[in-house]
Parts: sequence; C-alpha cells; structure tokens
Amino acid sequence: MGRNQRLSHAEVAYESKAFMESLTARPLRLMAEYFDPLSRLREQNVGDTIVIFGSARIFPRDVAQARLKRVKRPTRGRVSPAQQRKIREAHRAVEMSRYYEDARELARRITAWSLTLGDNPRRFVVCSGGGPGIMEAANRGAADAGGKSIGLGIQLPHEQLPNPYISRELNFNFHYFFMRKLWFSQLAKALIVFPGGFGTMDELWEMLTLMQTGKLHRGNLILIYGRRFWDDVLDWRALVRWGVISEEDYGLLQFADNVDDAFNQIKAGLEKHHLHLDNDWQW
Repeated sequence: MGRNQRLSHAEVAYESKAFMESLTARPLRLMAEYFDPLSRLREQNVGDTIVIFGSARIFPRDVAQARLKRVKRPTRGRVSPAQQRKIREAHRAVEMSRYYEDARELARRITAWSLTLGDNPRRFVVCSGGGPGIMEAANRGAADAGGKSIGLGIQLPHEQLPNPYISRELNFNFHYFFMRKLWFSQLAKALIVFPGGFGTMDELWEMLTLMQTGKLHRGNLILIYGRRFWDDVLDWRALVRWGVISEEDYGLLQFADNVDDAFNQIKAGLEKHHLHLDNDWQW
C-alpha cells in the first residue's frame, strides 16, 4: 500500500451485520430482545397482561366448515382410506373450532372490561404468541372490543407470519425462546390455557414452575380451558396421588368449560389480587 493512499472509514460495529450476527455479539442480541419490548410496552402504557395460549392448528368455525365441505364433495367410486382420513380430520377440526370461537369471545370480554379501567396504565392487555389458531383468536377478540393486544412471535424453521389482529406497535418477533418466555411471564397476571400441543404445554409448565417456586406471585391465575380435552391428555390429580406435587400446588390450577365461567373466574381473581397497582407500576 502506498504511503499516501487513504483508508476509508471502517464500518461502525453496531452497523456491521457480520458482527451483530456473530457469537461475540450474542449478549447484545439478548439485550435487544429485552430492551426493545421494554421500551415499546412502556410507550404504550401497558401495565400488565392476560396471556392466552393454545394450538396454532385450531381454525375458525367458518374455515373448518368450509374445509369439511370440500373434502366431502361427492366422488365417483369407493372412497379411499386417505380420503376417509381427511374427512375424519375435517370433522375433528370443526369440533375443535369451538375453542377458537370461545377464545375470541373470552378475549373480547376481558378487553371490553379492561377498557373500563382506563389507559394510564392499560390494564390486563391480551397477549398471545402472535401466530394463527388460538393465538389469532385471542388477538382478534381484543380487536373486536376495540382494544390493543400484544403478539410475542418467534422465529421458527417454518416461518409463520404474525396474525393480522395484533396491534401494530405491540407486534414483537423473538429469536430466543427464553427471552420470549420472560416477556410472557414478566407482566402476566393470568394465563388462560386452551387445548394445545408441545408448545402450549411447555409454556404452561414454565408458568406453573415459576409460581410454585415463588418467582411469580401465587395470586396469579392459571385457568385450564376445556376439561374434556385436558383430562384426556393429562391426569392432573395423579401428580398429587404420586406425591410429586402437593395439594396446594394443585390448587394453583383453575378450570372452565365455557366462556361465562372462565370470564367470571378471571375477573374475580384479578379484582381480588391485582386490580390495584403500586405507584411504580412501570416495572
């Protein structure tokens, strides 16, 4: 290099994509996934949340019924085993669609009630995982009531887009599962668990463990929605019978099978334990 040749300015580190995606910069990425939600939630005056979990594979009733109609179209000749399976799956989707409709209506009622409490801060804001299915139903119900709602999305190998009912300014996308879980739990005053799979159960056990160990307020609510589904999947009382949890631990769970009962339990619990915030509500 000649003595008189000038160097251009080096790239600023935080503007370097290569550096920001490097192992060295991982702590910075973690901090970003904490401070970005912190900043935006404060800007929107969100005081606390009601988290609604459930399967991404549950459809609205009209969508499920349209799918059933398509697969049941008359065919010439004998119905193949594959077609029979599709018909059974479509019938099941129609049956499960009641949970989409119930989640939507429950989120609407919670939001309509929360709006009567004012917006400084906004209380009991509906929060979901941001995707389709029960998550969409939760955000959609909040939108039906004219309220804001939160979506805490996650980057997955098979990318799923955020549902269109999340409030634009409260739409988040995470890379790290544990940071997403932190934001699920940090502001939650209640967790409503609709039928779901591995992800739903993972989030349920996380919340239960935090409450059992005193990391979350034991006055927080955990409501299991849909006994027919959940009792088929899990024998809750067996945990007590085998001595791996106490009767008091089992008491952390509440159950509901319809929207009226669920809303009344949630409202009563929030009024008893969480209606009044301290002056330093901005965590």
